[in-house]
Amino acid sequence: MKMTPLNTFVAASLCATLFTGGPAAAGKVVIAHRGASGYLPEHSLPGKAAAHAMGADYIEQDLVMTRDDRIIVLHDLYLDRVTNVAEVFPDRRRPDGHYYAIDFDLAEIKRLRLMEAFKREGDTLLAISPVRFPPGRSVFRISTLEEELELIQGMNHSTGRVVGIYTEIKAPWFHRQEGKDLSRAALTVLKQYGYTRREDPLYLQSFDPQELKRLRTELLPAMGLDLKLVQLIAETRWGLTMVIEDGRTVPYDYEWMKRPEAMAKIAAYADGIGPWFNMLVRPDSAPGKIEVTGMVEAAHAAGLEVHPYTFRSDPGQVPAYATDFEDLLDIFLFKVGVDGVFTDYPDRAVRFLNKHPQGR
Repeated sequence: MKMTPLNTFVAASLCATLFTGGPAAAGKVVIAHRGASGYLPEHSLPGKAAAHAMGADYIEQDLVMTRDDRIIVLHDLYLDRVTNVAEVFPDRRRPDGHYYAIDFDLAEIKRLRLMEAFKREGDTLLAISPVRFPPGRSVFRISTLEEELELIQGMNHSTGRVVGIYTEIKAPWFHRQEGKDLSRAALTVLKQYGYTRREDPLYLQSFDPQELKRLRTELLPAMGLDLKLVQLIAETRWGLTMVIEDGRTVPYDYEWMKRPEAMAKIAAYADGIGPWFNMLVRPDSAPGKIEVTGMVEAAHAAGLEVHPYTFRSDPGQVPAYATDFEDLLDIFLFKVGVDGVFTDYPDRAVRFLNKHPQGR
């Protein structure tokens, strides 16, 4: 079993000294969105160590496959938004201009520097969010799923806390087109690391409803597994799931999932939903006049948990109907009534919950 790098544990020790929030309040969960990504590059091992030390209940992994069938933790299917792939492998981009992870072996990907999501201005790299970790500073690498599980389980052992994982099967339709079964490969690794029962600290999520149904009815039973599944809900225009209709590849239509009667249908194959938070509170709401859509009420009536994404405090990311980030958390956790939140700032969400009288 491969050892986790020592510097990651050093980072975790420092974070544990700085962040003393402890676990989030019972009943409401804090999910570290791509780690402590408000402070360190998304899906970096130091960012995951920081999220653990900040008291997050779950830490998210987005899963993508390499050419040599390894599973890496990466939000996009491509590498160019968060790495220096264009400098290291300038001739490996596809016609659409992207450098896809599935076109690289793991050894090649390990040569890349992982960075905060960036944009270029001349020769300068600038973080897309100006308050975040400067791109190109320090050294971070893309990790495999195995490396991340070893880190989280190792910190669970050394801290005595049980922090769970919240794993996404990323674009299974794309991986099928490339001849790879990401779901089956991911389940094999998860089973190897002891995630086999519904009671285990794991949620398995996907935007693809057909893949979730396949997991529930085919893959999980065949492998002797019983895991909690979450249906992520997107806007159709984002094109996160593609399907074939009349011989054309078109975005999957998510509109049916926004209707109250959809929740019972989703509950037939999933245990929870992960909607965009704008699907739960109308964006044109005003301070003190929050207009709730009813999705949470319908989901709870169907027995589904609700974990919306993504709560950020960066400039321009707090809706006008909330006075600040903590007010936004209060609205969703205790007025809308969600069961947990995905956030780039897990320390602030943990502190908020631990101070809130209803959170105990």
